[in-house]
Amino acid sequence: MNKEQKQQDIVNMFDDIASTYDLANRVLSFGLDVAWRKKGCDIAFEHLGKQEIERVVDVATGTGDLLLHWRDRAKAKGIKIDNFVGVDPSVEMLKIAKEKVDFATFLEGKAQELPIEDEGCEIISISYGIRNVVDRVEALQEFYRALKPGGMVVILEFTKQEKQGIMGSLANFYLKKILPTIGGLVSKNYAAYKYLPDSIEEFLTTKMLLDELQSVGFKPRYSKSFSMGISTLIVVQK
Repeated sequence: MNKEQKQQDIVNMFDDIASTYDLANRVLSFGLDVAWRKKGCDIAFEHLGKQEIERVVDVATGTGDLLLHWRDRAKAKGIKIDNFVGVDPSVEMLKIAKEKVDFATFLEGKAQELPIEDEGCEIISISYGIRNVVDRVEALQEFYRALKPGGMVVILEFTKQEKQGIMGSLANFYLKKILPTIGGLVSKNYAAYKYLPDSIEEFLTTKMLLDELQSVGFKPRYSKSFSMGISTLIVVQK
């Protein structure tokens, strides 16, 4: 299977589970993904150090969940954001996003071909999406191109375990046995949630992802794993 077909198959899968995506996320993360998203927003604002931001772009935005947190965390900190943009290749996800998030602009597009001009934003975020980008390094280069100097990238992702201890074994059991079953019940699409642990196994460790980000030119500002190492938050700066 070539890269284009593999990428399209992933997009089609997300089209299929769009209507149950938010509920499945809450159930599968025990609601903890909300705290991770807020933390990412707060750290980016802290390092950016601006009270007025021209544009925040959420890539692989799905149903626009993270844009709600960008708005709410900015408001709590007295930060003004002029434009919110969500980018996603899944048309079905964007339909839901447009109904849910009425203050943002949504664009159909890929992470590796962002519909954003050079140095067109201060913040780019991608939550649980970079793992699904086949040409990942191209996407990271696009993020660098689209960011203003000093701009921030916030990545939340399931990363591969570097060490296997008791907690790692528990995490693996959850990901490979429990998650596909619950996700399949909620979404009525078992294959989509069987894909998740398989894609994590094929993905990078946190260190490898940080190395790729640095090779593109980004400087690491924060990196931490949550929930038995299942999820990782990475914040880097141009």
